[in-house]
Parts: sequence; structure tokens; C-alpha cells
Amino acid sequence: MKVVKRRKAMLEAVRSGVCSIEALCQHFGISEATVRRDLGALSREGVLVRTYGGATTSIGQREPELDLEQRRARQGDIKIRLAECALYCIKDGDTLLLDGGTTTAALAARLNERKGLHVITNNMAALPLLTQLPEGRTTVLGGDLRTPSMTVYGPLAYETLSRLTVDRVFVSADGVTEQGLCEASPDQAWLKEAMIARGAEVYVMADATKIGRASQQHWTPLPARWTLITDADEELTGIFSPRKTTILRPQ
Repeated sequence: MKVVKRRKAMLEAVRSGVCSIEALCQHFGISEATVRRDLGALSREGVLVRTYGGATTSIGQREPELDLEQRRARQGDIKIRLAECALYCIKDGDTLLLDGGTTTAALAARLNERKGLHVITNNMAALPLLTQLPEGRTTVLGGDLRTPSMTVYGPLAYETLSRLTVDRVFVSADGVTEQGLCEASPDQAWLKEAMIARGAEVYVMADATKIGRASQQHWTPLPARWTLITDADEELTGIFSPRKTTILRPQ
């Protein structure tokens, strides 16, 4: 089967529910490497979204939002490794902006290894971890409390951000695709966009299960240049343009 015809057939297969790499290999009688190449090409054309272990054409579906304890229980060891990787990007004396989420909270737990940091955050779950910053200080964004994620948002948070600039912004997300970062609510997506606009350097912390995942309906666009900190392999992260993205992986 010619490449163009096979990829057209593969898109139809994904639409019909044959979504995993393993199932596509069996369906077409081709190698895993060939399936990954075809899915990558179709993703770049914008007709499907790569996911962890396969692909989907169902963009905009909404999954039930997990509460904070459920989030903490998922990929805990990986989040610790991503936090260690992120720490190497931070210098003594930096001003940081930390987004909500358990992955950024894992980074907050390591920040006492740097001196003189100014940490600005809307992440209420991270606050107990920021009480021992050597020669540093913490600024809390004001606003309304969003209990599922234990973050604050709203006009007060926007007003504070409008008067700040930072060296580095660290954000997480429910999913990371070529469209940007997906979130469960518009308030989260809009505040994340405002955060990204205030940073000289932008870092997205996301484990492999988040790459190519379009699990929510609200989106934050990514800047022209940004850094992805992930444990995902090259096949998954290949959906992002290397001209725009630096990929950092924990050792």
C-alpha cells in the first residue's frame, strides 16, 4: 500500500476507534516504527492528535476533573524527576512564577536548594513547601480559591500579574498538544496565558501521559519559544517544532 493511501486509511481507522499503536500495527500488518511515522505525519497535518500510546481525532472532549489527592497519586515518582530536571534551570536570585498543580508543587519542594529566590504563585498546595527558602521570599497571587486544584484565580490575580515580570515561569497542564495547554476551566486557561506573558523564559512540566492529550475544552496558547520538561520519548515530543521548543528530559 502506498504511503498516502495508507495514511488516509490509518486516519479512518483512528476515527473508527482503532487508536493504539499496537492495534494499528495489527490492523495494517506494519511495524511500530511505521505507525509512529504515519501518526506523526498526520499530527503535523492537524487531522489528529498524538496521545500516549496512540492517537485520537476527538479534540475537545472533557474528562472528569481529578481532585488534588487524586492528582498527587498519579505519576508521583515521575513528577519528582521532572522537578529535579527543572531545578537545574534555576539560578540563585531568580524570580520565579509557579503555576498550580502537583507537578509544580514537586518543584516547590526542591526550591530550598537555591538561595535568594523570589517565588510568586497561585498554588496554595505549594505554600507549605515555600516556607524555608534560604534568603528568599514568596508572593501569593490574590483571588478566588478554586478548591479542586487548590489554586487562586480571577481579577485580583490578573491585577497582580500586570505589575510583575519574572525570570522563569513554570506551568503544568491537563494536556499538551500543538494547540497549546488544555485545562478544565476557562479561568485556569486565561490565567495561565497571563502568567506565560510575564516570563522571560517559559517552562512546561508534563509527564508522558500529558503529551498529545486533549482531555479538556479550554486552551492556553504557547509562546513562540518555550521549554518542555518531560519524560516522554522523541516519538511523542516530535509533534512540537524544534525551532520553538527545547526538550529537557530527566536522566
